[in-house]
Amino acid sequence: MSDILTVSPGEMRAVRVFHLDLPPEHVRFLRDEPGALADALGVPSLDATHLEILRLADLDGIGLSAYLADGADVSEAEVAPDRARLDALKGHALVLLSRAHEGRAETLTPRPGIEPVGFYHQVPTDWTAGKIASASATTPRPSPRQARSRARRIGGAIFTVVMLLVALILWLALR
Repeated sequence: MSDILTVSPGEMRAVRVFHLDLPPEHVRFLRDEPGALADALGVPSLDATHLEILRLADLDGIGLSAYLADGADVSEAEVAPDRARLDALKGHALVLLSRAHEGRAETLTPRPGIEPVGFYHQVPTDWTAGKIASASATTPRPSPRQARSRARRIGGAIFTVVMLLVALILWLALR
């Protein structure tokens, strides 16, 4: 469990799970009071947008393990060994993402009632795209001969219009 309590500098994509074995009023205080949770974990501050305190009764039907897989992007294979233990927890849980530490190296020293449960890694998003197989997605390219012919026609049309305008101006001027 030492990994779960040690935050390395610049750590990314780590998910720490803690069981909050505390009365509901205390959990409410940790959730609502700025700095209370950071103090309870023994760190100077936490970015509250990257942590979540869950009422485990709200996860009935899916369980904490499925929430981690679907809601925190942890691979199901990594959660599988702890599934029974995670889903058996009662009360409240804290899901703490590494971004909550804002890149600082820290050692967590949780107060009594905040028990480390698991340390997981988020699966990074695969942003690569495959080749588009649809023929409608590709633009038809004309042959070089067709492209030159089209350019000549456009150039000829522009030249004709300009010459007609010059002739019209001369005719009006000499009249």
